[in-house]
Amino acid sequence: MAGSRASKRVMAAAALAAAAWVLRDVPAELGTRPLRSGGPRAARMRTSPQFGDGVFRNTMPGHTEVPVAPPPGLIRDLITGGERRRPPGAIPLLSPSTARPAPDGLRVVWFGHASTLVEIEGRRVLFDPVWSRRVSPSRLVGPKRLHPVPVGLDTLPEIDAVAISHDHYDHLDLATVRALTRTRTAPFLVPLGIGAHLAKWGVPRERIIELDWDEEAEIAGLRFTAAAARHFSGRAFTRNETLWGSWVVAGTRRRVFYAGDSGYFEGYAGIGAAHGPFDLTLMPIGAYSPAWPDIHMNPEEAVNAHIDLGGGLLLPVHWATFTLALHPWAEPVDRLWREAKARDVRIVTPRPGETVDVDAAPAVDGWWETLIRG
Repeated sequence: MAGSRASKRVMAAAALAAAAWVLRDVPAELGTRPLRSGGPRAARMRTSPQFGDGVFRNTMPGHTEVPVAPPPGLIRDLITGGERRRPPGAIPLLSPSTARPAPDGLRVVWFGHASTLVEIEGRRVLFDPVWSRRVSPSRLVGPKRLHPVPVGLDTLPEIDAVAISHDHYDHLDLATVRALTRTRTAPFLVPLGIGAHLAKWGVPRERIIELDWDEEAEIAGLRFTAAAARHFSGRAFTRNETLWGSWVVAGTRRRVFYAGDSGYFEGYAGIGAAHGPFDLTLMPIGAYSPAWPDIHMNPEEAVNAHIDLGGGLLLPVHWATFTLALHPWAEPVDRLWREAKARDVRIVTPRPGETVDVDAAPAVDGWWETLIRG
């Protein structure tokens, strides 16, 4: 009897130790509550035109959160459609070009999901870098990568700026931020409030640039403008205490638009009129659902937004890397290609890690179809 009790105590202690190990990183991953910190940051947030009743709001009303209880049809799809939501084989990866970007050129490398490197007029901008294996506050649970990152963070060339769109785990990654803080000197451009997360994670104050929508900053000869998006924010149980957005990056001649996460909204035409036309747009095409139509565009809406923006070449992001919705893995890019052909829109669909010269973009080759057909 005594041995049984001792065994149970050991098992209980082991279970507690295991739980503590699993949860040890969660508090840091959750970030902080910037509105509770007081000081100039909180005061600035509260005076934003986007802020009211204690939270940030979209300009175009709509349901902007993933429902807590999914509809019955989604539950059925979740149970029965798992294989369709994964690639049937290994996703082909390439290594980015190591050649120096042309001083008047425009190149882009998509690393998977939303993580993208843009080389514009000899400068390099890294959007929403996420190098972790999971997009979650835990290393053991949550959406896991469907393919490796094509290159390590330490092999990236020098970066002039890191631009973050919002604070969800698949766009703002603690481990990646800490690595970039240790190994690089580039500033982080973020929407209002997200600087509080970065400061908690050890990013020096002088490397944090927080902007409200329509505010600008000049970095390395490039003009960054924080623009609107239709989305929401939050890393824990609170919502919309930090701002979300998109980014306009303008050089002397070249212009790029990065949408971040967004549902389709009327503001794209205004952004295009004020800041376009754009040589390149980076548009999200995946993780859409009828259950949350206002926070993630579907592929057809991404084409609509690209046209509203006055876009030249469209590169799709936010697909292929993590399973964040119930649609089949390749459906977003299939629908995008079909819509682009129907509306005479130029698109490029690179493999992760492939360098694309915007002025000589390759024709769509349907590499994902080859993968599916085996």
